Amino acid sequence: MTVWSRLCAAARPLAVALGIGLGATACTALPGDGPWMGGAQTTSTEALPFDVIDLTPTTVVAYRQAPTPDKPTNMTSSLSPAQPLTVAPGDSLKVRIFERYGGNIFPTIQGQSADLGIQRVGADGSIKVPVVGTVQVAGLDLNQIERKIIQQLGTQVQEPEVIVEFDAPRTHTVMVSGDVKNPGRVSMLEDVRSVVDAINKAGGPIASPTGSANQLQVVVRRNGQVILTSQFSDLLAGSDIAVQKGDEIVVRPNSRIFTVLGAVLKSGNVEMSKHNLTLLEALGQVGGLNDVRANKTGVYVFRMGDLETNPTARGRVFRLDLFQPVSIFVAQQFGLQPRDVIYVTNAPLYEYDKILTSIYRTFSIIGIARGNIPLTSTF
Repeated sequence: MTVWSRLCAAARPLAVALGIGLGATACTALPGDGPWMGGAQTTSTEALPFDVIDLTPTTVVAYRQAPTPDKPTNMTSSLSPAQPLTVAPGDSLKVRIFERYGGNIFPTIQGQSADLGIQRVGADGSIKVPVVGTVQVAGLDLNQIERKIIQQLGTQVQEPEVIVEFDAPRTHTVMVSGDVKNPGRVSMLEDVRSVVDAINKAGGPIASPTGSANQLQVVVRRNGQVILTSQFSDLLAGSDIAVQKGDEIVVRPNSRIFTVLGAVLKSGNVEMSKHNLTLLEALGQVGGLNDVRANKTGVYVFRMGDLETNPTARGRVFRLDLFQPVSIFVAQQFGLQPRDVIYVTNAPLYEYDKILTSIYRTFSIIGIARGNIPLTSTF
């Protein structure tokens, strides 16, 4: 027999004495803000879609909050600023040619430069340089283009010096959109090497009400495929990746929330203000337990687990007895996850008081109907 059953049984003689019926239906009809968890203590979990786990100093070890995820990025080599950028149709190049000795076609490097203007890379991947002619540049980096121009000059120029630079690298850009201050295309030539670099170049994320990077999700698409879906806070903590030309970066809200129900001072959905939140901190965010109602031995955490990716997985219900002083330390170690539901049950005496209140109200209504109690009575 559960506590709730005992309460109903205890109230039934009183109901008989008052002349009203109180069955199982009446008990379940009493107001409440969540399930009565006494059934989870006596029912075999084999028949339930979840496992009930008592949180103790021993069992909490497997569910401890993960340490701060800060770590050095492993993309150091791919983020090198010396990484060559190849030219593609649509880019604009600035070509300058010098000669070692004066009096020939081009000036010396000490004199005025022979700026041959902006050369737009055509659809066929070529540019037309005066004196040099048509140069195929698509797929080449700047150093390779310089060597190719020197080669095509041949003997027309004595010991030429060629400098090729990007003027408008239209193809060497990444698109940043979503919740950033300045959405649009960002040039990789402006020291943009990683996803975080690109987001910062776009002005950074728009400030959220909580101001937390933990509430923003970053999606990176490359060649039509999603290659990264991560919280912005994880990228800042070391999970950043290198960008490539043509990447699309989307910054969007993705609130990591948990829900608190039952005998607490403030129930509802609560945003996780940081990456690693403990059960004790979560209870503190809602003001703690309600001293009048809360059952300190009945604090539960409902967790869906991997049901979305694994239909055969079982949910978990973690049970904590805060009446034991050691449970404070256990709650400090238990790591909360997004979408967890914390439920604090009502104390048995509070439930018993609800039964008596309901009986008294019912009796008062019957008395008013029979004329035994004046209408001025309050309840």
